[in-house]
Amino acid sequence: MMPDRPLLAITIGDPAGIGPEITLGALADSELFARCRPLVIGDTRIMERAAGWLGLESVFEIVERPADGQYTPGTVPILDLGIATPEDCPPGEVTPAAGNAAVRYVFKACDLAMDGVVDGIVTGPINKASINAAGHHYAGHTELLAERTSADRVSMLLTSERLKVVHVSTHVGLEEAIQRVTPARVREVIGLADESCRALGVERPRIAVAGLNPHASEGGLFGNQEAEQIQPAIDQAREDGLDVSDPQPPDTVFLRAVQGYYDIVVAMYHDQGHIPMKLLAFDSGVNVSIGLPIIRTSVDHGTAFDIAGSGKANSSSMTEAINVAIQMTHASATSA
Repeated sequence: MMPDRPLLAITIGDPAGIGPEITLGALADSELFARCRPLVIGDTRIMERAAGWLGLESVFEIVERPADGQYTPGTVPILDLGIATPEDCPPGEVTPAAGNAAVRYVFKACDLAMDGVVDGIVTGPINKASINAAGHHYAGHTELLAERTSADRVSMLLTSERLKVVHVSTHVGLEEAIQRVTPARVREVIGLADESCRALGVERPRIAVAGLNPHASEGGLFGNQEAEQIQPAIDQAREDGLDVSDPQPPDTVFLRAVQGYYDIVVAMYHDQGHIPMKLLAFDSGVNVSIGLPIIRTSVDHGTAFDIAGSGKANSSSMTEAINVAIQMTHASATSA
């Protein structure tokens, strides 16, 4: 692979959602091709339909072997899997056909990365109802990719220009999320936070750890998880040389991170980390799977079925996801 122009597999997500549109929007930037070789994983007919919605006269380069693609500006290089058709995937609708296609695109991209054919993958949004209707019972990309790569130490990183957040748990109920706050898991995620920052160019990460309870339990007044589950993990991380805060009040820690006191926040559960990120960077945030044996970034939004097919989708998050993947491939090549 060429680290100065990495080869990235870009999945189009659910064919009935905005994934095909935002993929085309991102690849319309000719400067992108100077920094990477983007290979779309999807179906040409689906992409042609999306081009019509956007009023684009896209030139599709059908790539059979990723290494042989030309990857020139003004084209859309695509590995056509021939899985989904526009007739089977009407825009804005949950269908097994669309869900199956979305999962198989990710499988293909993941396998290419595991085989070393591509340097990383960037994923478009999938719809959980659609993939489950197709018989693929995953809570999301993170769980799917963890199984596909046999990774057992994975977490979700959300990153934007102003804030980075990594999660102890994600797609589980709140009761289960509380049970998952254990010293072992919190220590693991603190380590992933450190690794993710370094992968993004932060040499000495300053890691904030959010408490689970209001005011980080206020010395035990509102719970005991901070003292019994979180602090032991922090103490161990400090012994290992990491720069980690004590448990911080969840209602202020994200503000302090945005103000520059910390480089990343360890959130205890999904909404604790997602709410501030969605507020600050809904259209430009990027989702990164940390702990996989491959580089994987993604948009930080859903399939937006309500606007699919309208040509109104904002491609900023897809563009940023590609940029972060490029950055991570450079960091990986440097540290190798």
